Amino acid sequence: MESIHIALTMLAAVLVSGIFVRIIPVPIPLPLVQIALGMLIAGVFEQGVALSPDVFFLLFLPPLLFLDGWRIPKDDLRRDWVGVTLLAFGLVLMTVIGVGYVMHWMVPAMPLAVAFALAAIISPTDAVAVGGIARKLGIPNRIMGLIEGEALFNDASGLVAFRVAVVAATTGTFALSSAAGSFVWVSVVGLLSGALVAYGVALLSNYFTERFGEEPGPAVLLSLLIPFAAYFVAEMLNASGILAAVAAGLVKSHSELSGRVSATTRVRRRAIWDMIQFALNGIIFVLLGEQLPRIFEGARTAVEQSGHQNPLWLAVYAVVICVVLAALRFGWIYACLMLSRRLRLQSGSDHSLRALLILSVGGVRGAVTLAGVMTLPLLLESGEPFPARDLAIFLASSVIIISLVVASVGLPLLVRGMPAATVPYKSQRQAAQNAAHAAVRESLNREINALERVSNAEAERVRQDTAPRILSALEDALQISAASDSDVQIHNERLAEIRMHRAALEAARNAIAKLAVQRTISDALAREMIERLDADELRL
Repeated sequence: MESIHIALTMLAAVLVSGIFVRIIPVPIPLPLVQIALGMLIAGVFEQGVALSPDVFFLLFLPPLLFLDGWRIPKDDLRRDWVGVTLLAFGLVLMTVIGVGYVMHWMVPAMPLAVAFALAAIISPTDAVAVGGIARKLGIPNRIMGLIEGEALFNDASGLVAFRVAVVAATTGTFALSSAAGSFVWVSVVGLLSGALVAYGVALLSNYFTERFGEEPGPAVLLSLLIPFAAYFVAEMLNASGILAAVAAGLVKSHSELSGRVSATTRVRRRAIWDMIQFALNGIIFVLLGEQLPRIFEGARTAVEQSGHQNPLWLAVYAVVICVVLAALRFGWIYACLMLSRRLRLQSGSDHSLRALLILSVGGVRGAVTLAGVMTLPLLLESGEPFPARDLAIFLASSVIIISLVVASVGLPLLVRGMPAATVPYKSQRQAAQNAAHAAVRESLNREINALERVSNAEAERVRQDTAPRILSALEDALQISAASDSDVQIHNERLAEIRMHRAALEAARNAIAKLAVQRTISDALAREMIERLDADELRL
């Protein structure tokens, strides 16, 4: 019962945090509010949870990374694959080496392998965390695409490097050839196993649906189980379950293009996954706040063992690590952009100082860093306590908080006055919409021509009278227009039309609800009609 109470308390804290950030006039990042609520729960109510690192890793990371791989725009990845690769892999390696040696130099009591593990786990960025800050800022699409792509793949590279460093710390031995071989094995097998699991599930699901039909409930539940299945299969093969979850998400995204999933399943599944993403990310930060007091005590002991009696050295260490991270990130991004400009690898890239600063400040650490650092083992193979474990967890937590604060203050100042998208991006989008318009028209004509097998007269009547209305409705649903997206007048007219349509829908819902309250119509009929109006609003 105590565990149930703690779980319900954390969920309540996540709910309160979501309400709180909407009513306060000052824009505070949601994760910071959740951390504060976690500290309140641990300090005032004396509630807390001691979660096994393996359980923590299994429950939180697979679904979050699976969802990132599922939803990330693939065209952005293809367009900026050079920049994403350099940030997701090259920058992680630079961070592990640079921060690792600096941390070991500052705190000799922290073994070099543990310092490398700390550096590896703070190297991944969190697109969800920065998204909570940048959602209303209008960061240019190209820059946001780089941040999201980097966050997806540096999760994998950072966690694999973290795993290698932890093995070296627990066993006391490290061989470059063995580490390289282990990295290749866990990476390649992890990616392949995750992709095969997702592909196999998609084949079986499509076969079952074609024969017996589809029910939204089981279909949604199946999507929730895929990341855990991919994780378990990879771990059984001694590979990276995290990479397997990412690969499963990418394959799931591709299999969705088959169009065999019903609209009802898509709507319900999206709502459930949005709720799970919000809840899991929130619980992670609430857990961080709950454990900060205990982590602080353990970190202070580790600092005293290093020869410093003043606990303020903890703040010094955290600030130094953040400064080193920022310097490495800015320098690496600048070098990569200059190299891409010289080699002409990325056309249309923004090389301005403001873009560099946004990319640098946007490297917010979040749920992946916290979830990973919590998996540090409690004991070495010899049975001795893992050295400087609490200090590493405290420093990782401090990096998360500092990066969130810096981004929440710095990004609004940097983004102010920047256009939301570049002209080349708009022209590419318009070209894609024109292609979609042609494909929709061709598909509609093909379907109508198929009616000739039933009745030529009926087909001709549908073609002349109904087809234009159907095509117009499809174009409106897809927001396809033959005019240029850059036409401000058309854009404003579309916004005005949407506002009027939503106002009409709200009035219609109120009228139906009033009839149900007055018992003029049944509540079942009222719910059915309101659901139809809700579906129409979702189309907008």
